Amino acid sequence: MATTYDRIELSVPAKPEFVSLGRLTLSGIASQIGFSYEVIEDLKIAVSEAITNSIRHGFKDVPDGKVKVEFHVYADKLDVIVSDKGKSFDPEAKKKEIGPYEAGDETDVMRIGGLGLFLIETLMDDVKLYLEDGVSVLMTKYINEKQVEENAESVST
Repeated sequence: MATTYDRIELSVPAKPEFVSLGRLTLSGIASQIGFSYEVIEDLKIAVSEAITNSIRHGFKDVPDGKVKVEFHVYADKLDVIVSDKGKSFDPEAKKKEIGPYEAGDETDVMRIGGLGLFLIETLMDDVKLYLEDGVSVLMTKYINEKQVEENAESVST
């Protein structure tokens, strides 16, 4: 039996000034399905980071790229998929390049950048990368039913 969900799709130019559209759309959807304010803020950071990565890395030298953001609303979770047809990358090579931080590392010599995926993985319940024909990042956040019920009681329609 197929699982049903509502699908919302957004396509934005690969330009920094359009990152906020993904964030605003996510905020409205997440609020409607009952996520708490704190969880919505985490979701906004993760989605902003994914869209920014697409723009910065996938379309570094491409003036007319597009970033697609899909929201799949299920009964028990929200999937957000950020996709681009830009330049792909090797995640294992990237991890080796930025390397692990060691206890005792001096903070003034820590590398800048490369932490976007780590941040996304920390804020989301599940993250998957697909590297065919560009890059797609599938981010999942599960809905806590008790949290949804509490939020529903405090919102009047």
